[in-house]
Amino acid sequence: MTAAYPTESLKAHPPYLYPDYRSTVKRSPSRALVVIPHTLSELTGPVYGHESLREHDSDLTRQHAGEPLGERIIVSGRVVDEDGRPVPRTLLEVWQANAAGRYIHVVDQHPAPLDPNFSGAGRVVTDADGRYRFTTIKPGAYPWKNHPNAWRPAHIHFSLFGPTFLTRLVTQMYFPGDPLLALDPMWNSIPDEKARWRMMSSFDIETTEPEWALGYRFDIVLRGRDATPMEDPHHG
Repeated sequence: MTAAYPTESLKAHPPYLYPDYRSTVKRSPSRALVVIPHTLSELTGPVYGHESLREHDSDLTRQHAGEPLGERIIVSGRVVDEDGRPVPRTLLEVWQANAAGRYIHVVDQHPAPLDPNFSGAGRVVTDADGRYRFTTIKPGAYPWKNHPNAWRPAHIHFSLFGPTFLTRLVTQMYFPGDPLLALDPMWNSIPDEKARWRMMSSFDIETTEPEWALGYRFDIVLRGRDATPMEDPHHG
């Protein structure tokens, strides 16, 4: 995994400043960035958590004593480079709202119930073919006060680690047929319309397990003209 992106890849990513997404107004830089050279320790370490995965890290429905509420789903896919080659041994982390659209976070206080049997976070390492697989609950939409009557579409956050924290990439996965997408500033901040749809999962009958869970496929392309849009592709 690398943080270096060719020009055609950068066109697929949102700008730092996108006024319709209100928080970017305050957090986007207004002056030229200051480049600080990386030291050897920053370039070579630390390595994050590949050996410390727990038994149920990839199954968010089995991390507590009881079953979480909501629609059980399976999300699977591959992590590949611009030439379609698999990226093995990559640590993926996911986090998401529960079925009612609420996160376990002190800042999230909107009136939707928490689920004592769902924490909304998981981890997995890709195999030799770059494949990964999670079992989880389909997240709900939630209000976010960006504009009047603003609701975020259902989504799952993905974080991918290479050999160091400096190569961390973050994106979001959405679900087909969501009517909130057309109204969502985060979705629409991607300047390339074709690139937006690379954040869209697809229903996958091969991933679906009979009498258990529907399956969705979400492949992640790290760079190139078919790159999956990432939240911060400009670092490095």
